[in-house]
Amino acid sequence: MNWIAIWSIYRFEMTRFFRTLFQSFLSPVLSTSLYFVVFGAAIGSRIDQVDGIDYGAFIVPGLIMLSVMTQSISNASFGIYFPKFIGTIYELLSAPVNFLEIVLGYVGAAATKALFIGFVILATATLFVDLTIAHPLAMVLFLLLTCLSFALMGFIIGIWAKNFEQLQLVPLLVVTPLVFLGGSFYSISMLPPIWQKITLFNPVVYLISGFRWSFFGTSDVPVGVSLLAIGGFTALCLAVIWWIFKTGWRIRS
Repeated sequence: MNWIAIWSIYRFEMTRFFRTLFQSFLSPVLSTSLYFVVFGAAIGSRIDQVDGIDYGAFIVPGLIMLSVMTQSISNASFGIYFPKFIGTIYELLSAPVNFLEIVLGYVGAAATKALFIGFVILATATLFVDLTIAHPLAMVLFLLLTCLSFALMGFIIGIWAKNFEQLQLVPLLVVTPLVFLGGSFYSISMLPPIWQKITLFNPVVYLISGFRWSFFGTSDVPVGVSLLAIGGFTALCLAVIWWIFKTGWRIRS
């Protein structure tokens, strides 16, 4: 394993992040505050509790998941797309590094950035609601796995995209709707029975449910199923990336 190559890619990506640290810090703080104003004040005044949990606290895991997923995808997709766009990816491919080292560098940096955003949102949320984390280690584990798996997905999108518009296509038209429909701001038990069954086909449900369990000890689906879902998604993304580098799809052409 070429750790120098991994560290070089990782450090380059993180340097770009630290150059815009203020914007990276300010954006999630403002967006989280707005969500609490809209959902916490407007909707929370009509919904006192969900599953015995104060509504303002109930939406915190969903808010974190929404930002973490989109940030992981955006950072990883732009990180690998930009070298494609300017042509420096050929220098990377000709260097003595394998695909795993390239992925570790780019995905590791993207996951680190998203993890930072997640903790910023968590800290911001504590200013609005009283929050107690029932299983802190499980919370960190779910957060890490989510950052990693969606950074892998973003890496795939960055290779697939042919222009900057396509980089935003999947996060805006696929991931964000799935998060909103995946129980981020409500419990799926509040839905009619037929919609509860349909919602279970949404993979984001399992991520949000497991993450919410780490906060409050309650979930819409079993925690073990949530871990299997995120583990399977991570393995699928790794398999796709391995195939991309093996065949050179959208990289060498």
